[in-house]
Amino acid sequence: MALSIVNVENGSKSYQNKVLFSDASFYLQEGEKVALIGKNGGGKSTLLRIIAGEEQLDSGTVVKKRNLKISYLRQETKFPDEEKIIDVLKEHFQIRMDDAEGEAFGKKIMQEIGLMDYYSPCKILSGGQRKQLALLAVLNTEPDLLLLDEPTNHIDEEIAEWLENKLMQFKGSILLVSHDRYFLDSVCNRIVELDENRFISYDCKYDRYLEEKANHMSIAVAKEKARQNLLRKELEWVRRGAKARSTKQKARLERYEKLSQMHGPSEEEELKLSSIYTRLGKSTIFIDDLSKKYGDKELFSHFSYHFLRNDRIGIIGKNGAGKSSLMKSILGEVPVDSGKVEIGQTVKIAYFRQENEELKEEERVIDSIKDIADYLPTTEGLISAEQMAERFLFTPEMQFAPIAKLSGGEKRRLYLLRILMSAPNVLFLDEPTNDLDIASLMVLEDFLDHFSGIVLTISHDRYFLDRTVNRLFVFQENGQIRQFEGGYTDYQVELFRERSANNNPVAEKKAAETEGTEKKEKSWRGERALKMSYQERKDYESIEEDIAKLEEELNELDKSGVENAHDFVFLQELQLKKEEVERKLSEKWERWEYLSALQERIEAGEKRE
Repeated sequence: MALSIVNVENGSKSYQNKVLFSDASFYLQEGEKVALIGKNGGGKSTLLRIIAGEEQLDSGTVVKKRNLKISYLRQETKFPDEEKIIDVLKEHFQIRMDDAEGEAFGKKIMQEIGLMDYYSPCKILSGGQRKQLALLAVLNTEPDLLLLDEPTNHIDEEIAEWLENKLMQFKGSILLVSHDRYFLDSVCNRIVELDENRFISYDCKYDRYLEEKANHMSIAVAKEKARQNLLRKELEWVRRGAKARSTKQKARLERYEKLSQMHGPSEEEELKLSSIYTRLGKSTIFIDDLSKKYGDKELFSHFSYHFLRNDRIGIIGKNGAGKSSLMKSILGEVPVDSGKVEIGQTVKIAYFRQENEELKEEERVIDSIKDIADYLPTTEGLISAEQMAERFLFTPEMQFAPIAKLSGGEKRRLYLLRILMSAPNVLFLDEPTNDLDIASLMVLEDFLDHFSGIVLTISHDRYFLDRTVNRLFVFQENGQIRQFEGGYTDYQVELFRERSANNNPVAEKKAAETEGTEKKEKSWRGERALKMSYQERKDYESIEEDIAKLEEELNELDKSGVENAHDFVFLQELQLKKEEVERKLSEKWERWEYLSALQERIEAGEKRE
């Protein structure tokens, strides 16, 4: 049996009058790799700081295993540009460099990020190298517990995969905060969600967590539907003017009051937005023979492309390859060495930069949005700034709060909303997933599904790319940009096959290792084998009849409730029966949706063949 190394018991913590968690408990066991997920500003990073000993609970206790060695990677690790790398290792990560053993250790770390001179200033390091240096420093101290706050932010796909392998080999315990869903699914074996001020544990990987949460929500919604039905009947009885004299009548009135004061399940808020309406004509953006050098380094050479309406394009490549420079060159912010860019008259570009624009900290959230526009034109008519704010998960209370009270992720979401309020028909997104929580990412992904226009995005988030784009611009080391049809996983598989075909032994091994990953990641995107199992086929043939029977049973129970509205004991027993039938019905509908979608994919596959 695994031993507990950290226990938070009845913990409460507030920040600026906002309750982060209340009377909540959390545990971490020896050897566990746990992902902590939840909304921006909810308290995830705060919990990490509390476990690291940098903050204290308002109430409750934190119990840690004796002599527990903790290494903590903060969300932002800033190194002064002029500080030597060796000094960073000494001061920031307490690594001794004054003896042969320490020097060998330092060199080992430097070699892993491709640098040999650790007397160089930090300004030579790219953003990805800085994060990798910080990661290596905490990993190589051989801790019992790793606390990692957004470890994949600002690192490219290659380093993210390197980190995955490092953490999968790590023998100690891990507690991490991340929005990178492929990373979570590869590394973590338990998911803990911070929701409604408490910690909810799911003893499974991320993909299974999604299924379990959906099931829990379905059951909760079914119970709420039953409560609403019963409340409606009670309300009818109250409105008939019954006098609260007898014990039975008083009990019914008390029951009505209790039912009416109960709250239903808090469902995840979603962005439900019709497409922004700004007409995009036939003439879009035309890139002709674009080239750009930075010093001796060729960022891109003789690149041409004609954007199509509704293009969904991802830009990938190593940090420092020139991805942002290409985007800025198209916008005219960075001069090119040769070539030209033509932009159509109806094109309206919104540029979501890697770093937030300056926001006025004292300004109210709603005023910041109205600075851009009071209303947004959509295909369904005008939507007010207040309505848009709510759809982007800013409650009325948050709208009238100063921006200074927002978390980093909430400010990022506000910046995105300000960009969209300008009603663009072309979106340039530079690392849009950095600092957004998973709920906000799903909002953004859903928005892009319905966005009527061109999307060009730079991202290292492999799941986000697979979810949102169907074409890639891939930066090569020779300054060439390769165009590839498909998402990130498709490209990786094709790349391994190409290398394997060239008799590259390393690639052959990697291709073999990737076979399972290819199948797994395709399953995330709904590309399972087009075949029903025996049980699935049997269920599919009978499920509609099963649903009809359950719905008829519910109707009969409702009728029985009306006929016996005076019998409180009977109604209590009836309610229990209804809850059970509604639970079964909810499960049947979920099964029907899954089987119907599977049958559609099977039929579509047969047509293609």
